Amino acid sequence: MDELREAVERAELVDGHAHNIVALDSSLPFLSCFSEASGKALAHVPSTLNFKRSLRDIALLYGSDLSLEGVQQYRLDSGIETITKICFKAAGISTVLVDDGLVLDKMLGADILPCAGRILRIERLAEDILDQGIKNGIPWTMDTFTDTDATKVVGLKTIAAYRSGLEINPNVTRKEAAEGLAQVLLAGSPVRITNKHLIDYIIVRSLEVALCFDWPMQIHTGFGDKDLDLRQANPLHLRNLLEDHRFLDCRIVLLHASYPFSREASYLASVYHQVYLDFGLAVPKLSVHGMISSLKQLLELAPLKKVMFSTDGCAFPETFYLGAKRARDVVFSVLRDACNDGDLSIDEAVEAVADIFAENAKKFYRIDTAVRSDTLIKLDNDVRKEVNSTRQDAVLVRVLWVDASGQHRCRVVPRKRFDSIVKENGLGLTCASMGMSSAMDGPADETNLTGTGEIRLIPDLSTRCKIPWAMQEEMVLAYMHSKPGQVWDYCPRETLRRLSQLLKQEFNLEMNAGFENEFYLLKSQLRDGQEEWVSFDKSCYCATSAFDAASPILHEVVNSLHFLNIDVEQVIRKVIYDRIQPNTWSGAYLCWGKENREAPIRTACPPGVPDGIVSNFEIKAVDGCANPHLALAAVVASGIDGLHRHLSLSDPVDENPDMLRDKLQRLPVSLAESVEALAKDTALEALLGEKLLVAIKGVRKAEIKYYSENKDAYKKLIYQY
Repeated sequence: MDELREAVERAELVDGHAHNIVALDSSLPFLSCFSEASGKALAHVPSTLNFKRSLRDIALLYGSDLSLEGVQQYRLDSGIETITKICFKAAGISTVLVDDGLVLDKMLGADILPCAGRILRIERLAEDILDQGIKNGIPWTMDTFTDTDATKVVGLKTIAAYRSGLEINPNVTRKEAAEGLAQVLLAGSPVRITNKHLIDYIIVRSLEVALCFDWPMQIHTGFGDKDLDLRQANPLHLRNLLEDHRFLDCRIVLLHASYPFSREASYLASVYHQVYLDFGLAVPKLSVHGMISSLKQLLELAPLKKVMFSTDGCAFPETFYLGAKRARDVVFSVLRDACNDGDLSIDEAVEAVADIFAENAKKFYRIDTAVRSDTLIKLDNDVRKEVNSTRQDAVLVRVLWVDASGQHRCRVVPRKRFDSIVKENGLGLTCASMGMSSAMDGPADETNLTGTGEIRLIPDLSTRCKIPWAMQEEMVLAYMHSKPGQVWDYCPRETLRRLSQLLKQEFNLEMNAGFENEFYLLKSQLRDGQEEWVSFDKSCYCATSAFDAASPILHEVVNSLHFLNIDVEQVIRKVIYDRIQPNTWSGAYLCWGKENREAPIRTACPPGVPDGIVSNFEIKAVDGCANPHLALAAVVASGIDGLHRHLSLSDPVDENPDMLRDKLQRLPVSLAESVEALAKDTALEALLGEKLLVAIKGVRKAEIKYYSENKDAYKKLIYQY
């Protein structure tokens, strides 16, 4: 699917339906770009986008701090022209068609947009003409309507769904329209046309005009603001208009995927040659599942040559970018599934990408554009320079370490001080730092560590990077030295480095390791006034519904990892919800097995590897609460001990170890048993170091005591790991 993914990412986008951008000092709240804070004036903004997901996407695009304030400051520093250029280049938009019938505070001209064409909203145009007529004493006629300025006009649009519904009468009489006009004028100025006869008449006459100029007609269908009667927005109501022989050659596009009437719209596009579909607003306004299912419903009957996407961007350049970004993800998902199901070949799917994003719109709106594909989606060099020239530098640097209890901790310094002093001389840190348990920020008994004495955190500059969720900060991992240049015996990273070096020197072996990070997705809720955390969903192993629900969060995770140049090979959902227990795929007995997920050590032979050849070992007795450096160091130390003693593997267990419980040794069933086993392991003590082992055992003993005496204290661990 790499070819399809590349085609989606590089596809040109002709944006057939959008609105004007406003000045930076507009009264419209920028927050409405991300959330439901938008009022009636910005109902066309994709208002139900996940706030954090959208904010992160924009912050990553701009290289700003991951906060609303950080993004807003970047906008002010850069100016509207720069951020517009960045957003449109990143979105891959070559052409925008603007419905300028939505009037916004401090609305900018369309010349700020690329290759902009105009879509005339006929109800708004008629209302403007009537208002001018009332003001100047000039009577309204259809000649006045047809004599309007048509500069750069490429199409018309009706919002009859908002006013009188889509059951348009193509045979409305002039007399009925005149009576409707009289009622409208009685209400005075500003004029709002809601009379059905008058609206129907305006639509019919507009279609006649459209035929003369070879203009298409956009029709709002499906969902919208709360003043829309959804029952009257079903596109099936258009049948009489579509059957009228006068308008069989007038191209009509049904906007917004007609949601929730997507299947009805698909049917109309399949039986009426003049009907096309646009799924803008449905993407990105709906949930991930909703976006995907709506597009799939459109494609059930509608020809691929009649389906288009528009961003429906409004007011803020960021809405154009977010809409395009979501659309590319959705189109890829839908076409990938079509390929997997055998409905399309890869070549047909790649062609469909170009059609959906650009070619269909070019033909429908009679647009002739040509843009270089290598400037699209990925920011081109000029825009990257603009981004970098206006990007806010990191202000703070986090210096990180992981303590003996597995907690991630950091000291934070200004970037200027880090570059001038800390990166060479390190940071001071109390010796007690490696003696702290998860229960108390102080050295535990029996660790041999106290608040007396200080060590140095020495940054490993090879790990320095920007933090994708806090773009004005950097982070760097650190070694622990008793003084610069002198290793501290309690340093987990140094212990792992030393043992890896020993493995190489003595046996010419290197260990490549990775972590399959398993974690819970929880949500907070109040019960009897107390906060409690419950499962994000209750679905089963690898359930697609679970992925749909968590998809926005997982996309954030994947994007952040990609930002850090960490490849993501697979995202799945599975039950982990127990540790070191039988029948939970975590490994509870001392054994190993080939592709045996109940064994604590599993050899893997994934697809693409010759049969029988082991590509890697999976060790299950580790979780996200462990210090990763100590966990790997223990694995290396165990391997070195086995090599020293020329030990051989026992026979693999090829069945559920729990069925052999009488023959196999049970792994520790509690933290207390684990500490007892560690105390007896002389090999680990010799290789990891006596001082470090004493501290680890002291920390764990303190935790055993505390949590046995405080039965509900474990609930607070969620805030620490």
